Amino acid sequence: MERLQHYWYRVSPLHLLLYPLSLLFGAVTALRRLLYRTGMLASVKLPVPVVVVGNISVGGTGKTPLTLWLAQQLLAAGWHPCIISRGYRNHAKGGGITAREVAIGDNAGEVGDEPLLMAQRQLCPVWIGRDRAAAARAALKAHPECDIILSDDGLQHYRLQRDAEIVVVDGARRFGNGWLLPAGPLREPVSRLHEADALVINGGTPTAPDFGMQLQGTRFFNLLSPERTCAASDFSGQRVHAVAGIGHPRRFFSHLAALGLDGTTHPFPDHHHYRPADLAFGDADAILMTEKDAVKCAAFATEKYWVLRVDAQLDPELAQLIINKVTS
Repeated sequence: MERLQHYWYRVSPLHLLLYPLSLLFGAVTALRRLLYRTGMLASVKLPVPVVVVGNISVGGTGKTPLTLWLAQQLLAAGWHPCIISRGYRNHAKGGGITAREVAIGDNAGEVGDEPLLMAQRQLCPVWIGRDRAAAARAALKAHPECDIILSDDGLQHYRLQRDAEIVVVDGARRFGNGWLLPAGPLREPVSRLHEADALVINGGTPTAPDFGMQLQGTRFFNLLSPERTCAASDFSGQRVHAVAGIGHPRRFFSHLAALGLDGTTHPFPDHHHYRPADLAFGDADAILMTEKDAVKCAAFATEKYWVLRVDAQLDPELAQLIINKVTS
């Protein structure tokens, strides 16, 4: 992913060869959306409001922390949310076609790392399924108390009708070279943003009426013994290694640097399936990782594995905007 991002965030003569494919991709994407909007392709309307959190670019932008933040805000306002997700690259029987609820003890390889991370926060039910409409229906049947659905990374899943859309943009990388796949990182053109109900900028400086989001976290917990926690200063004088298998590893490494941690960094591909050999750093006193990495390393964790928990910080007005939208 790092190499692809380097490619997507510039323009070279090679891009001209792929540009016709980008035009074709854009045409197919626009046609597919038109067919859903005109009813030529069937879409599903659920009996409860649906809020989509997504992006228009490939790679991590902060959708999962935002989804968790929104779930917390809705709970505080008296709602009973349920999160649905596709379950990225899960290897369950059937390729993730059958809807199922994610339990905190599940294997990340079967349910996906991000759904498992969200389930382990224990805020609300988390369901996965390639067909999000089917997953949502199954979730509502199992949890009739749920009165709102949050669709994580579901912007392009037009089969499921939505009542509100939140699009997240990486404040540092923005839209790369501005081209659609495969010549650029975009799933949909930038003009798609004008149709969203709210635009959230993760990092950087937003301009009104966009909302700014910051990921904050200062304490680590031990993956082998989660009751043990520490601050960044506790790693002073230790040989520290940091790993990140997320969409934008540099964001995590920059966060650690801002906490005063100077160690050896190891970026991995997004959704990387870790093995013990990946973390066999002979000189390491401590290995730092994200929560998304941790759910895939728990099975072989040692006392050296430390996890930084981060939470999204946003203006509460965003939650009120969404509540007003779905109740109007």
